[in-house]
Amino acid sequence: MIRSDFSRVDPKRRAALDHKKTQFAKPQFKEHDYIHSLNFYEIPPTAEITLEEFEVWAIDRLKVLSELEACSFRNRTPEETATHMSSILDKYLPLHSNSSRSSALQEERKKDHYSHFILRLAFSATEDLRRRFSRLETTLFKLRFQDGALIERQQFVDGLGLEWEKVDDDEKKELSQELMATSGKKGEDQEWFKVDWEQVPELVEGRRVLLKRGKAYVPVREQMSLVVAEFTRRLDNALVLTARNLPRIDEDDRLSPILAHLSQSFIAPDAAYSSADANIDGLSAPTAASIDTLSQHFPLCMQNLHSTLRANSHLKHYGRLQYTLFLKGIGLSLEECIVFWRKSFKLMTDDKFTKEYKYNIRHAYGDVGGDANRRGRGYTPYSCQKLLTEPLPGAGQSHGCPYRTFTSDNLLSLLQRTGVNDREVLKQVKEDVGKQRYHIACNRVFEWAHKKEIKKVKDDGTWGAAELDTILHPNTYFKRSWLLKHVGEGNAGIVGGTGTDGDRMSVE
Repeated sequence: MIRSDFSRVDPKRRAALDHKKTQFAKPQFKEHDYIHSLNFYEIPPTAEITLEEFEVWAIDRLKVLSELEACSFRNRTPEETATHMSSILDKYLPLHSNSSRSSALQEERKKDHYSHFILRLAFSATEDLRRRFSRLETTLFKLRFQDGALIERQQFVDGLGLEWEKVDDDEKKELSQELMATSGKKGEDQEWFKVDWEQVPELVEGRRVLLKRGKAYVPVREQMSLVVAEFTRRLDNALVLTARNLPRIDEDDRLSPILAHLSQSFIAPDAAYSSADANIDGLSAPTAASIDTLSQHFPLCMQNLHSTLRANSHLKHYGRLQYTLFLKGIGLSLEECIVFWRKSFKLMTDDKFTKEYKYNIRHAYGDVGGDANRRGRGYTPYSCQKLLTEPLPGAGQSHGCPYRTFTSDNLLSLLQRTGVNDREVLKQVKEDVGKQRYHIACNRVFEWAHKKEIKKVKDDGTWGAAELDTILHPNTYFKRSWLLKHVGEGNAGIVGGTGTDGDRMSVE
């Protein structure tokens, strides 16, 4: 008989078990030994990493997933996607096989392992985020599975312990004609597996399996589809479990802001800006007088602000701030920026300009003000993500992203006024906007406007996929546009070096 005093939890012990206090107390850390480059991500990581690694690794993986999604939106074939993603993966999330004998194998696989679980936390909150994350992670796994060495790939599959029922010889003889009709070979001449048909929807859709009594008979050559389907099934189940445990994670004040930022980044990944990006090889320092000429390389958001400014000789506060920071980001000095705004606001007196506007320009550059500006850095130019997640502009305001803020008809009219006259491109942009793929619409316009130059740098090998990845920052748009339009003029357009933001180009 169990003693009654053991039927209760001691109050002190109950307090000690309070998850709010013990969630991160006395963790049992464990370093994983990554045998394979492929991973089903079933065992959560537990070793210590820094908050910087936590965020940087997650952002790098997010860039990879977003680029995969962009390939899907642009209707690239599997072969085109694999080619495009090769250099992107090498840059942000390399994962070499054991045969490569790389000294960084464990570190690469650790980053891959942790970054997957970090994004799993960030994208578990809603069904839509879970569905998108699962789809993109499955696509990434499939790319890696196809690219892996055959022997290592088979060793990985053998270690999964998948419950596939092997079709015996008697059943193969019984279904010989039907199996042959499915595969084009005699059923007895190859190995077959039998699984529930729901596990291989891709094969069922392509009529590459035999359906019989609720089972799908799958030839061994279709093993990849089985593995990929199993990966998706397990990940979907894991994401649901993760969602149930999110409330406990949310109590950690260190992680919550990072996870919230990452989930927000699924609209359009954030792109860091470096002051080095203002130095463009071959481009002289911009002046107030040169902005009109340079505006042909501006993204639509900045072209809209520039044309509105020229038409009205004025911009409201948020439009001025957005445009000022962009001009700062392309290398316009504080002195020239003040000259630019003073000449643009030609309808007002010097006294009014000095009293009401000049200070804000200096503040944006970090010339005055405290706190954020204390070290003279000022504010950084806005990324596409910030423009897409800020409140919509009100009456008379022109800031934000036109792909998001304009009606469909007004957007198409604006694009046509800026020279976009291809009906198919305009149709695709309208479809992108309708599905809230605003940054994809912007990239589509960029690729149309620079199609000749992009083909040239691809053909001569000057630029690779990593230098032509999805644009996620207005200043990246400007820099890439200027370089492409000046390819072959001295050193202009030569891309080198890499950066964490994915848009760093070489400068002298």
